[in-house]
Amino acid sequence: MILSIIGVGLLGGSFALSLREKYPNVKFVGVDNSLVNQKIALAKGIVDEIVTLDVALQISELNVLATPVDAINKLLPYMLDHLPEGRTIMDLGSTKEAICQIADAHAKRAQFVAVHPMAGTENSGPGAAFKELLTDKYVIICDKEKSNAESLGLVETFLRDVGMKIYYMQPTEHDLHLAYVSHLSHISSFALGLTVLDKEKDEKAIFAMASTGFSSTVRLAKSSPQMWAPIFDQNKTNVSKALGDYIELLKKFKDAIDQHDLETSLDFMSKANDIRRVLAGIEKK
Repeated sequence: MILSIIGVGLLGGSFALSLREKYPNVKFVGVDNSLVNQKIALAKGIVDEIVTLDVALQISELNVLATPVDAINKLLPYMLDHLPEGRTIMDLGSTKEAICQIADAHAKRAQFVAVHPMAGTENSGPGAAFKELLTDKYVIICDKEKSNAESLGLVETFLRDVGMKIYYMQPTEHDLHLAYVSHLSHISSFALGLTVLDKEKDEKAIFAMASTGFSSTVRLAKSSPQMWAPIFDQNKTNVSKALGDYIELLKKFKDAIDQHDLETSLDFMSKANDIRRVLAGIEKK
C-alpha cells in the first residue's frame, strides 16, 4: 500500500510517523513545494520518496491533504478531478464548512473524508513532527454520511490505530465550536504578544520578568501566521462573534477594575475557575 502526505508539516508528518509503527509495509510518499521541507521529511523518515501531486494521486490508496486551509480549498477540486476510483482523500484542515462545501459540489464527494485532528503545537514544519502528537487526542470527522463506506472505514481505522478518539460533527457545528475553543485562544495569544512587545521595547526586561504564566499564555503567539491567517479568514463569521463576546467580557472586567469593584472581579474569576472541572472531565474521557 502507498500513502501520500500532501503538505509535509507538523500534522501530516506526525500522522505518517505514528502510522509507520503500525504499518511497516506501507510506503509513504510526500508532496511539498518547499525543498527544505522535502529534505527534512526524507531525513526524518517521514516519507520514503518525494513525488509530484499527479504521481501521488495515481499511486496512493490514501492521500492525506495536510496543507494550510486556503491551499486545501484550491487543491481539493483538482485532486478529486484526477482521483482514480477506489482511492481516498482525507484532509486535516482546522476549518470544515468551506472545505466540505467544495467537496459537496464534486461528483466524487464520496471518496473524500473531512477530518480535523485536535492536536498541534506552536511549532510548524516537518522538523517539528513527532509520532506521539496524535496519541490520545480527539479527532473530528465531519459529514461522515457523505463518504462511502470504504473510504470512511479506511480513514477511521488509521485514526484509531494512531491512538485517536473519533468524534463526529457537522461542519457548521465544528466551525462554531472551534472559533471559541481554538481560534479565539490563538488570537488572544497573538494579541497579548503584540501588546507586550509594543509596550516593552526592552526585550531583556521582558525575558527577565516573564513568568511561567506569561510564557504559557503567549505560547500560541509563536504559531505559523501562514497557517492561521487563512483559518481566521475562512471562519470569519464565527471568529468575529467569538471575539465580540470576548471583548465585551474584557470591557466588563476593565470596568470592574477601574471602579475598584472587587466583588465583580472575584465573581468573574470564581466563575472562570469552573474551567478546571470541565477540563478535568475531558481529560478523563
